[in-house]
Amino acid sequence: MRFAKPLIRTGPTAAAAAALALSLAPPAAAAGISVSTSGSTVSVTTTACTQINGSWGTASLLTGSQATFSQGRQVALSGTSAGQSAAWSNVSPGTYTVIVMCSNGNTAGTQSVVVSSAPTSPSPTASPSRGVMGGVGGSSTDYGTVTLVAGGALVAGGVAGAAWYLRRRTRPHRL
Repeated sequence: MRFAKPLIRTGPTAAAAAALALSLAPPAAAAGISVSTSGSTVSVTTTACTQINGSWGTASLLTGSQATFSQGRQVALSGTSAGQSAAWSNVSPGTYTVIVMCSNGNTAGTQSVVVSSAPTSPSPTASPSRGVMGGVGGSSTDYGTVTLVAGGALVAGGVAGAAWYLRRRTRPHRL
């Protein structure tokens, strides 16, 4: 005799698989704005705003402690009807929120952005003041006498403890 597998079991499995596929999908772009970073410069572009009285609107860069549009670093949008943009330079590393407010009072979009420190390279004319410190592990710190004596005492204590432990294991009746 054969038993048929009930269809009730496959329904929740299919729903779970669909939910998993949706949760693993890449996040959708913020509606109306596109934010990018380059070093310490943050820029935003949009096509959602219309010009009213010669103004496209403003964009605001908020830190985590700032809660409203007016608290952030505000920059006027510039551009044409094909697209508007704004940029902030010398932005410190951290997480920020960019909000674009059109001149008609509507919000074009909000998006979070992470600014990481820009890699800096030394200027070609700069030279190390003390040169390469070979043989010291590349360290340029000069430790004092107290630090060196304390380190030596710790090493000597470790060696003496290991010798005592090994000696005691060979002759268990002695201290």
